[in-house]
Amino acid sequence: MDRHDAGARSRVETRSDGDVRVVVMAGEFDMDNVADLRTAMDPAAPGVARFVLDVAGVTFADSTALSVLLQPALDRPVVLAGTVPDRLARLLELTGAELAFATAPSVAEGMTMAVPPRRA
Repeated sequence: MDRHDAGARSRVETRSDGDVRVVVMAGEFDMDNVADLRTAMDPAAPGVARFVLDVAGVTFADSTALSVLLQPALDRPVVLAGTVPDRLARLLELTGAELAFATAPSVAEGMTMAVPPRRA
């Protein structure tokens, strides 16, 4: 697992399992500290067919972080796994972005579940 700390405010860990990239996010994500998240969520990442995000540890996310999460969702599944914190859930609801993500009760289920195709 690769681990990146953007100061004490946020942490991003990644691991790959076949064509699935698991991204564990913890802390605050805003325009000042999304570089590691942007690297982890690279929409052009070769060999990645699905992103599974463990967002349970996210305490804050702004529109910049949301934009980073949405980029790969344009052409491949992005699954939010586990419990989505209230503040992040509210951001997704207010922006309508919750429609761009599949959800799963756990990372393991997010890695294997069938994801409906995106509607045009």
